[in-house]
Amino acid sequence: MMKILLLEDDRILCESLKEFLELEGYGVDVAHRGPDVFDLTFKHSYDLYILDVNVPDIDGFDVLTSLKESGDKTPAIYITALTDINSISKGFEIGADDYIKKPFDPEELVIRIKRKYQKDNTLIRLNDIAYNPLTRELKKDGHTIGLGEVQQNIFHTLMVEQNKIVDSYTLMDFLEQPSPNALRVNLAKLKNKLGIEIKNIRAQGYMIENL
Repeated sequence: MMKILLLEDDRILCESLKEFLELEGYGVDVAHRGPDVFDLTFKHSYDLYILDVNVPDIDGFDVLTSLKESGDKTPAIYITALTDINSISKGFEIGADDYIKKPFDPEELVIRIKRKYQKDNTLIRLNDIAYNPLTRELKKDGHTIGLGEVQQNIFHTLMVEQNKIVDSYTLMDFLEQPSPNALRVNLAKLKNKLGIEIKNIRAQGYMIENL
């Protein structure tokens, strides 16, 4: 299931969009203030951000700027009543992938999400494993494999960063009780369940090689 983080301070509109997106099969978490986004992204990984601009405390422009500066590559769509060319230009310069002017039909938003989904819908393959990083569907030898949330997040991060070292602290953030031992246990379970090699790069982190 594609996971979306929706930032919108109009609670009625937010709830309507959430319900509409969930009917389309998406998982949706909501935030009403800029700082709420950072709390949610610290705990969870998302496939898409939908961000209003004029929200309390930290506006949508600054929210996405902070996420991009931290290395977050999650695609983002702005939804806003701002229609001047400078605002639109700023949104794209920050790193937004799309821009929708309010008011809009929720179906238009879904069309744009599906367009983005279809454009990025490239399977990542590793031996007999095929992984869709947006839907997070994992198949081994053609059979769907289910992972718990913690191992799913660890596997997702390692797969999208194939051939790159992911530091241990990034992976430990996905654990309920972070520790090097707990991380090693989860990595061992992943390796056994999927039959994959996860390299431990001493004093740096872990990586999946796909040469």
